[in-house]
Amino acid sequence: MMLIDSAHDLGPSKTSKPELITEKITRPARLPRVSRARLLNMLEKSMSAGSTTIVSGRAGTGKTALAVDFGHRCGRPVAWYKVDAPDSDPKTFFQYLIHSIQSRRPDFGKKLLMPLMELAEPDLMPWLTEAFIYELSEGSSGNPLLIVIEDLHQVSDSEWLMLFFSRLLPLLPSEVHVLITSRSLPTAPLWRMRSKQSLTVIDEATLAFTRPEAASLFASYGLSAEQANIALDHSHGRAIALDDAAAFLRRSEKTAAVTFGRLHSGNARALRRA
Repeated sequence: MMLIDSAHDLGPSKTSKPELITEKITRPARLPRVSRARLLNMLEKSMSAGSTTIVSGRAGTGKTALAVDFGHRCGRPVAWYKVDAPDSDPKTFFQYLIHSIQSRRPDFGKKLLMPLMELAEPDLMPWLTEAFIYELSEGSSGNPLLIVIEDLHQVSDSEWLMLFFSRLLPLLPSEVHVLITSRSLPTAPLWRMRSKQSLTVIDEATLAFTRPEAASLFASYGLSAEQANIALDHSHGRAIALDDAAAFLRRSEKTAAVTFGRLHSGNARALRRA
């Protein structure tokens, strides 16, 4: 596992800082087996409209796969941050978020944000948020950016979280789009953004595979639309269940074909000897 010495990479400091795990701020390389134009179009429209997007659903509903595919296709540099439970500490959260953006905008955070981050307490969150918005705006002209924050539910109980996002998201520069994946829907303050059409939510029902999408997935395994329809009815369109079913059927068909081939070969040899 690769680590980054945050004291070196995030700027000089007299205090010791925890090292950062690079995998958390690296976009996953593996693309989904099939692209889902319906959902990609929703994300493209949300980004073009200058709104924020939240993709919400339980584990295995395809949130990360969709975010990875969109990041690959959107034509923008992507800053990726996968949140884990220990990131509920605001200093840890902001270290990762800032460093992920610095991978695309090296000067981000150096004017105001880094000194304020050392004081990342709930009472100072408005100042930290204003500095964050300012530095995003300073670097946004002609330099579009997609920020993906994966698994935000891991820190959803943190008191500072909504203080930050309820202020940040409505004031994002038009060139910056934030895509959040989470197992839970956002709390009340963010829903006001939805009523103002500045927040797009792709929920679990929307994430569910349609019959044409299931057929496309099964076809990628060399399986039939009829098999896809049966699996869809049993899985209710849940991404991981459909993919597991298709992979199992494909393995079963290969095993059956190999078994049949061996039997056929054995019978042919027996007939020749007779």
